[in-house]
Amino acid sequence: MSPSLITTAYLAAAALFILALGGLKTNLTASRGNLFGIVGMAIAVIVTIAAFVTANYALLAGLMIAGGLIGFILSRRVRMTQMPELVAILHSLVGLAAVLIGFANYMDPAISHTGIEKTIHEIEVYLGIAIGALTFTGSVIAYGKLSALIGGAPLLLPARHWLNLAMFIGVVYIGIEFVGNPDHDQAVIWLLAMTAIALLFGIHMVAAIGGADMPVVISMLNSYSGWAAAATGFMLSNDLLIVTGALVGSSGAILSYIMCRAMNRQFLSVIAGGFGTGGSGPSAAAAEGEVQTIDVDELAGRLNNVKEVMIVPGYGMATAQAQHAVAEIAKTLIKKGVNVRFGIHPVAGRMPGHMNVLLAEAKVPYDIVFEMDEVNDDFPNVDVSIVVGANDTVNPLAQEDAASPIAGMPVLEVWKGELVVVLKRGMAAGYAGVDNPLFLRDNTRMLFGDARESLEALFKAL
Repeated sequence: MSPSLITTAYLAAAALFILALGGLKTNLTASRGNLFGIVGMAIAVIVTIAAFVTANYALLAGLMIAGGLIGFILSRRVRMTQMPELVAILHSLVGLAAVLIGFANYMDPAISHTGIEKTIHEIEVYLGIAIGALTFTGSVIAYGKLSALIGGAPLLLPARHWLNLAMFIGVVYIGIEFVGNPDHDQAVIWLLAMTAIALLFGIHMVAAIGGADMPVVISMLNSYSGWAAAATGFMLSNDLLIVTGALVGSSGAILSYIMCRAMNRQFLSVIAGGFGTGGSGPSAAAAEGEVQTIDVDELAGRLNNVKEVMIVPGYGMATAQAQHAVAEIAKTLIKKGVNVRFGIHPVAGRMPGHMNVLLAEAKVPYDIVFEMDEVNDDFPNVDVSIVVGANDTVNPLAQEDAASPIAGMPVLEVWKGELVVVLKRGMAAGYAGVDNPLFLRDNTRMLFGDARESLEALFKAL
């Protein structure tokens, strides 16, 4: 295959990847964006194989079939509620691939450079392995936290910031010893030492982040996986891999920045600790007020006599798989002439856009789904707010208690409406480990039980 044909195909694939990102900006164009991405990746893989693979076709075909089969099975089995965990573990595979490719490339006797080219290549290898190792273990820890295999609370070791600084200095020092080292065997030892430190750094960095910062962690790891791929592209002199990695890395970094700004947080402060790293909020027993409950029939009666309803979904809706019941209730109320809207917090769920994806799966019309900033000022005019499994994102302590771990985080101000109905299994604290005084307010009613069962009963009552 001629170099000009390869370049043309790679440019077409890169253009399709950019169109894919553009399509993912809105719900209406997301499917088209996914299609652009699939076509672009197919072109990239086919052209790369045709242009650069000269042997071991059977091994390559076997591995591609195996990987495709695993991906197909996972896509069929993984529920929408498990998407954050799936995204995290896929990020880990990108990081692991960068590490393995880096070592294979550096130890390949057929690849030899001299002078400045050798120095540049060694820096590319070093950075690719470092970023890949950090992404690999960080993503594995994120997967463990999201899937409840390990505790979600942050791991706060004594002098943890000094530990991070020591590991960073160690990586820089080893890099100086590695680059330009004439002894290849000794250089490999330095490379292994750096890899071990980067693996530990990934574990410690994500383990120290807890609570409401997990969506930021997912987007941050997405960015890291992109930069690992870009470094691998430089290492292999593959222009498309560089472009693709840069697209993923920059888009993930921008998303992380947007989410941090939406939470009124500094990105560095999230990486340094995140929400949930302070003391816990006041307990329900210490807060003023008492729990008031409501049953399905009473709630149905209230909903039949209102004009404005706001539905606020949270991770509890995802775990109960209650999105379809929510959608049916919304449609029923709209037919009765009620103005129904959904208010989505930027970090609702466990990954960016988690709630939007679930509501889209249940075919909730896009034009009644709004971001927090679009509806927060409207709550004083809302007759009933139905909070389905949300907790930290509707916690008034974010505004009222400067000592709270979630202090300063913008929240949906549901308590400003006439009535708030919260669907939860119990009075447990949210993912940030902070109790919620909203549950004890005079205009709040708790509807305890499984959210899907409660909402299905409410739908029948309506």
